[in-house]
Amino acid sequence: MASSDNDFIRTEQPAAGVVVISPMADVDMSRSPVLRTAIKGELKAGLDRMIIDLSDVQYMDSSGLATLVEAMRIAKTQSIALHLASMTPKVRAIFEIARLDAFFSIKDSRQEALDS
Repeated sequence: MASSDNDFIRTEQPAAGVVVISPMADVDMSRSPVLRTAIKGELKAGLDRMIIDLSDVQYMDSSGLATLVEAMRIAKTQSIALHLASMTPKVRAIFEIARLDAFFSIKDSRQEALDS
């Protein structure tokens, strides 16, 4: 398991062609560029599925939402399945208010995302 210098992002590869990115705190204007860089660094050839585990994210602002929308668009162009997993109720509510819950594949747990 690798982690970034500031320990905000954890990246794991639980299986071939699968990567799990886990932000370890809220995703706001100051942290969304770090998340964007981590996601873009993992969206590469040979990847079948990316899971973004949001279990440690209690709050996400519009810059975080924009980062995930951008990730979804890139993943689709590369035929990579992108799943959001383990959303806290507050973050899920933000996605529902923005009507992004219909756009993303949202799984209740990391295991559900791995099994899909």
